[in-house]
Amino acid sequence: MLNRIFAPLLFLGFAWFVVSNTDARTIIAGVAIFLIGMHYMENGFKLFSGGALETVLERFTGTTPRAILTGFLSTSVVQSSSLVSVIIISFLSAELIGLTQAVGVVFGSNIGTTTTAWLVSAFGLKIKISAYALPMLIFGVVMQFSRHVSYKGIGSVLIGLGFIFLGIAYMKEGFETLKEGLNLAEYAMAGYAGVAVYIILGAIATVVIQSSSATMAIIITALATGQIDYINALSLAIGANIGTTVTAALGALASNRNGKRLAVAHFIFNLITALFAVIFIHQLRDLVDWLAPYLAIPVGDDTMRLALFHTIFNVIGVLLVVPFSKQLVNFLETLFHDDEKARGRAKYLTPEVMEIPAAALAALRKETIHLYDKSVEAIVHAMNLHRTEIFSDAGIDEVIERSTSPIKINVDEVYQSELKSLYGEIIKYASMSQTYMDQQGNNEIFELKQAARKIIEMVKDVRELQKNLNFYSKSHNYFIIEQYDKLRAELVEVLRIIQEFRESEFDEEEVLTRIEVEKVNAKEREIAQNYEVDALIRAQKIDSNSASSLINDITFAQSISKKLLTCASTLWVRDEEMKDLGDEYEYD
Repeated sequence: MLNRIFAPLLFLGFAWFVVSNTDARTIIAGVAIFLIGMHYMENGFKLFSGGALETVLERFTGTTPRAILTGFLSTSVVQSSSLVSVIIISFLSAELIGLTQAVGVVFGSNIGTTTTAWLVSAFGLKIKISAYALPMLIFGVVMQFSRHVSYKGIGSVLIGLGFIFLGIAYMKEGFETLKEGLNLAEYAMAGYAGVAVYIILGAIATVVIQSSSATMAIIITALATGQIDYINALSLAIGANIGTTVTAALGALASNRNGKRLAVAHFIFNLITALFAVIFIHQLRDLVDWLAPYLAIPVGDDTMRLALFHTIFNVIGVLLVVPFSKQLVNFLETLFHDDEKARGRAKYLTPEVMEIPAAALAALRKETIHLYDKSVEAIVHAMNLHRTEIFSDAGIDEVIERSTSPIKINVDEVYQSELKSLYGEIIKYASMSQTYMDQQGNNEIFELKQAARKIIEMVKDVRELQKNLNFYSKSHNYFIIEQYDKLRAELVEVLRIIQEFRESEFDEEEVLTRIEVEKVNAKEREIAQNYEVDALIRAQKIDSNSASSLINDITFAQSISKKLLTCASTLWVRDEEMKDLGDEYEYD
């Protein structure tokens, strides 16, 4: 009730302030336009990169130094640490990169955010960038009408740059006009009390605006127009770094465990960095003054010195934390473990990455593999087998002999409580993410949806097979037991083949060839076993009721084997030409 009253009153108060204060209105409008520009830039790079950014983040993060460098370069180019973080969280969730590499990217991304300060101080305030804004906006809007995704992405980037330039111009104009009526520099505070106050103000501003880049643009613009003191500007920059951890933490509340772990890593990094910068703020200022001439920074150019300060304390932060990154990762891995009660929930599907095609596909593929593994567990248990035995070095006949006792498992219950809901999440996520995919991406999603459907069909097939298997396993008829053991042996063989190329290095052509060969072998085994059953019937070694059940179960078992192999080709063969070649040999 209080929130319903307070929120509208707060909004009305803000609206009155904007309308009544011309100078403030110009500054706030500049901030708003700047934020719109950042939004367009982020969306533009999502489209324009065509998966290039995702590829870079996946392939060039093998070591911590490379991860830091990649994070720095990626954020410097796209001017959005949030976009980089979203991609990293999705890759971490899909286990495409490890937590150590993800943390390294976050460290590098923090350094990358300092490029905004350099761009604003070096270009935004030195030249009339508003003159470049309008042509960018015009060409950006024109390119938005293109049907080509990359052109649309370039158009969004141009619109974003245009709005950013325009926003900086408005902020500069607003602060210059404000100085005529109100000089904020008169309220400058010296000493550590002033440092503390301005750090808090910088943090609050970043939390409110939800962008450390926008906060830095405001700080630099205010400093350039003489509205704030240099030392207070340094404090505001430290506060902006602290504030961005708060926004990251708030965003991570609804994220998965990996997102929360990265948010904690980000918080720890920025806290350590901020503490160091606060304690040694005057020494860092002196270091900036010493380095400035070597970087051709003119005397009295406080805005570029602020940018240098912002970069230095972030680099020092990385140097301080990296030696302890292993201990940090070990600590993070103890946090936010999955709830065992949530066995039917998706592990890798994060709504935040749905708009990023490469990341969404990676997450969807990983989740489908997760469904596959859980379903295989249910299937082997229904066949009175243990995965540890199946994937051991023991011979297949030995595995079958060891696994004679029925395993208590209710396949229907497992399906209803775990697999059905997980399958539903995959289908929903796949359908929603298709909006952001090109034709190739949509084709891949279709294949993954088909694989998920076949996985569920396998579970339904084994439900029927399990009933007869448990019934006839108690039979005194050796021949009927032998036939059901052959069905179990076939399942073991197929699963071993799939596991072999999952764990080993095979080229995709070889994998696909083995899958197709095994499909043919499975079909031949079905035909051969049906002949055996016919012979047993003629010899009166099994009765007609047993025979009819067995023939049906042979069909179910062959269907499971075929679907396992088909799913394997979808999940672990990525080359589309190879898949098409395999489809030519598909049989009913």
